[in-house]
Parts: sequence; C-alpha cells; structure tokens
Amino acid sequence: MITGAYPATRLRRNRQSAWMRSLVAEHVLSSHDLIMPFFVQEGVEKRDAIAAMPDVYRLSIDELIQEAEKAYHLGIPAIALFPVVEKSLKSEQAEEAYNPDNLLSRSVKAVKKALPELGIICDVALDPYTTHGHDGIWEAGDVANDKTLEVLCQQAITCAWAGCDMVAPSDMMDGRVGVIRQALDEAGFQKVAILAYAAKYASAFYGPFRHAVGSASNLGKADKRTYQMNPANSEEALREVALDIAEGADIVMVKPAMPYLDIISRVKTRFEIPVFAYQVSGEYAMLKIAAAHNLFDYQTTMLESLLSCKRAGANAIFTYAAMEIAEWLRDQNPVI
Repeated sequence: MITGAYPATRLRRNRQSAWMRSLVAEHVLSSHDLIMPFFVQEGVEKRDAIAAMPDVYRLSIDELIQEAEKAYHLGIPAIALFPVVEKSLKSEQAEEAYNPDNLLSRSVKAVKKALPELGIICDVALDPYTTHGHDGIWEAGDVANDKTLEVLCQQAITCAWAGCDMVAPSDMMDGRVGVIRQALDEAGFQKVAILAYAAKYASAFYGPFRHAVGSASNLGKADKRTYQMNPANSEEALREVALDIAEGADIVMVKPAMPYLDIISRVKTRFEIPVFAYQVSGEYAMLKIAAAHNLFDYQTTMLESLLSCKRAGANAIFTYAAMEIAEWLRDQNPVI
C-alpha cells in the first residue's frame, strides 16, 4: 500500500464535524477584519435609502454617529466616510474638498468626539466635489495630474485637521502618495497614516457607489480609464504598489476585491506590507439582490466572498456588509 494514499489517508476526517473544521481552518474572518463605509449627507435625522445598494443609506451626521456607535460595539475597528456633496458646492476646481468646514470635516469631528477610539478613514479624491465627476482637475480633455496633486494635498491636510486617523488617496494620480506624505509631515501630521489605493482598476463594479455619492450624473458617459488601471493588467499593479510603498504608503489597497483576488495574492506575496481589499458597491449589490431573489443564502454567501479575500492575503476588507456580518459572527459563530 502506498503511504499517504487512500484508504490510509482520508482528508474528509478533518471535515466531519463543525468543531474539527473550526480547529483546522486556515483562515478566519472576524469583526476586526472589517471596515464599514458610510455615506454622509447634510441635514438632521435623515436616513435616505440608496436604491442601487439595498440596506445602505445616506446618513445625516446625527444618524451617522448612531450607526458608528453600533459598528464600534460590534468590534469593527474603523469606518470610512464618503460625503454626498450638494450640487451647489461642486465646482470645476473642487474648492469644497479643502474647505475646513465642509461636510466631511464636520462628520469626522462629530464622530471623533463621540467615539475617540474608533478609527476614521477619509477618502482623498475630488470626484464628490467636481462638476465633471472626475477624481482630479479637468483640463484640455483629461485630468491634469500635477495640478490635481496640489489640491489633493490640501484635501488631505483638511481631513487631518478634522481629526481623521488615516487618509486614503483613491485618485490614482502619479506621485500622489509622496506629495501627500510630505504635506502631512510638514503640517505636523506625522501620525496620520496613508492607505494608498495602489491598484484601483477602472471597473464597472463602481456604478452603485457613483449613484450613492452623486457623481454618476456629473461623469455622464465619460470614464476614468486614463488614470485608473486597465483590468487586463497585473504586472502594472505590482509597479503601482511598489511606487506607493516607496513614496511612503503605510498600507495598500486592491479595488475591487473578488474580481481581483489574484492581484491581492500577488501583492501580498511580493511585498511585506499590510494589504486591504475593497468589496465595492457592485459586488455588494449583486449578492444582496441575488439573495433577495432566493438564488442563495445571503449571509453564508457574503461570508464566503469575504473569506476569499482573507485567503488571498487581505489583512482587512472594506465592505458595506460589515455590520451585518459582525452581528452574525457575534450571534452565530459560523463555521463553513
């Protein structure tokens, strides 16, 4: 008989019970792996449903604080804030992005006052603030890279002044991590970390998000392919990550998550740096809507999708399902 072969070796022995599967599990998902994104809007006691993202809402600051408290008590270590900027405040040059009293700044201050131990991550990109819907300054038919960098630095400093713990440049401009790091340090914010959206692909999966923040109508039929990555490329992602690390990124992001698990894995294998994944709005919406049509069980399918990110090498995951999953993990302690 060949040693190590059937029938002496039966791999199903380690799968025969829940406790056994738990003991030999190679990867485990916990609430500490999750980051909850929130959309914040002006007003009081406002909680507006987002049609393209079931069970996700645009929240006024008072409602945001209530939800952030729930997230904190569920063991979620950090939240990410995305402002829904009023049309009257949008402009070609995105001046509202660095207004010290803008919606995002007021949101950060309010949450930090209520929950000083909860991490706050602020997106650094101009698309919520521009009339054209692009992530940077539009000039001569394209986004002007270096002019955009100047505004991004001001935006990052504004977020830091408000009290955020981490800025997350998601704009995909060349050189933005280095100039933002320098600007933060010179302004006295050496402790504010940078989460670089290092491999952010020009993905169709962002559609629901753009509707949520109100940039879809501004962008119209235009696209972001001159600055976001080509979905066909993977070697380029490694170059992007290497550059961002060299410029001072503390953590790097791969976005979207599940369609780019190979990128998460390659980045984690190549670089000794924390890697985050973003389960984007389109991924979330697909699972929600399919489950609503009884095509599969929502919770177990969502858990499987998030575990795939962990298995690929992600240290943490942005997901709109963070609070739902944290509640489920707390109440059910599932093993699959």
